[in-house]
Amino acid sequence: MKIAISGKGGVGKTLLAAFLSQTFASAGYSVIAIDADPDANLAATLGFRNPEKITPISELNDLIEERVGVRPGTSGSFFKLNPKVDDLPEKYSVKIDGIRIMSMGRIKRGGTGCYCSEGALLQALVSHLLLQRDEVVILDMEAGIEHLSRGTIKAVDKLIIVVEPGRRSLETASTIKKLAQDLGLNNIAVVGNKIRSEADKQFIKSNLPDIEIIGFINYDPAINDADHANLSLFSASRQTTDEVKKIYDKLMSAAQQSVGKDVSGTRKA
Repeated sequence: MKIAISGKGGVGKTLLAAFLSQTFASAGYSVIAIDADPDANLAATLGFRNPEKITPISELNDLIEERVGVRPGTSGSFFKLNPKVDDLPEKYSVKIDGIRIMSMGRIKRGGTGCYCSEGALLQALVSHLLLQRDEVVILDMEAGIEHLSRGTIKAVDKLIIVVEPGRRSLETASTIKKLAQDLGLNNIAVVGNKIRSEADKQFIKSNLPDIEIIGFINYDPAINDADHANLSLFSASRQTTDEVKKIYDKLMSAAQQSVGKDVSGTRKA
């Protein structure tokens, strides 16, 4: 299963990515968790003790020059669009509790367009992870879908947009949905986070009537307390663990139904 997670900054994308990764790993799946958000916090959220030691792929200038043929920052040069990347998940990742963690870094820099050589390597790596790896792949992305392309979008089983009960968060969700659909991805769902009341749930439902909602995560101060104390988030909040498990169950149920339709010869949903 390949899952991409997006949403407005601060809504809890990384929290969901980490808890989903842990849930899949606990169920016996091999998991690759990809931090594709420039504000990289996934490794720390998963409990890796020295996240600052993980250098994003987009900052490995020697590697990029070796694989793409052009050193980052060089303009007006030709570079490989299909560099070798199949060895990178093993070489440039860390493992914790059975979860392999990679940090991608930015594909685009605000106002300057494509990174070019960096972007070529990252796009090839994302394609490899989504199209050729057998593991569960979970991408924690920034507020958009810039790490996905028309070539890789078909491999994403579900784009999950995380929202909180706020107007700007929901507006961002609508924008992300449109961007994804423009690329041909329609398997989109929403998870509501930081829920404090039934009114919060209804606010999200009423403002996103055309997007499937696969779960809600209630606000739990124990998560913030554990984060501030540098303790495991997974043992801090049984409530959050249970709520993410319900989201996992829905994802697995939908995947099994899809496989059943393919096997029976009917059209895949």
